[in-house]
Amino acid sequence: MRFRDRQQAGAALAERLLVRREEGALPDPVVLALPRGGVVVAAEVARALDAPLDVLVARKIGAPFQSELGVGAIAGEDEPFFDERALDRLGLSKAALEPIVEQERDELHRREQLYRKGRAIPELTGHTAVVVDDGVATGVTALAALRSVRRHDPGRVTLAVPVCSPEAALLVQEQADEVVCLHEPVAFMAVGLWYEEFDQVTDDEVLDVLHGLS
Repeated sequence: MRFRDRQQAGAALAERLLVRREEGALPDPVVLALPRGGVVVAAEVARALDAPLDVLVARKIGAPFQSELGVGAIAGEDEPFFDERALDRLGLSKAALEPIVEQERDELHRREQLYRKGRAIPELTGHTAVVVDDGVATGVTALAALRSVRRHDPGRVTLAVPVCSPEAALLVQEQADEVVCLHEPVAFMAVGLWYEEFDQVTDDEVLDVLHGLS
């Protein structure tokens, strides 16, 4: 299974979530997108569910020698979450990653200010927080995001993604009441491999989606 693009993936994900809502699993949903790519997917979900759409900014902490290799993540003002097994395997210490954490924290703040303009996160108490991304590889960023969401006392937390690795699906279950993933390829490799079109989403595109212009 490969998705044409994020819009098509979002539409397919929305179909699955509509079924779950009919089954009573998504009461009073609020859709929270992980920028940037997750915003495009989440827009389709929010439209289908007729639910509010907002962003939840989380940042991956990459290994010093390979930034794409996630060994931790941050969301909000929470302390960083680290994959302890990955740190041990790679011989990394948390102290050695502090400069990277600070860089990612600065970028997180920049994006929050740009996308949210000082607005607080939507009220989640009693609602179902539907956290959406375009895919989950290691699961560390999604897990940090879910932990942050839990602090806002939602009635239920659902992670919804078009594609994820089986390992990531297991990892995030500790913070999600439900994980909705359309495709869990065993030979996962990278999120972008499961899309025919996977161009980088820009800040302007995120803002257009959030303002209802696309």
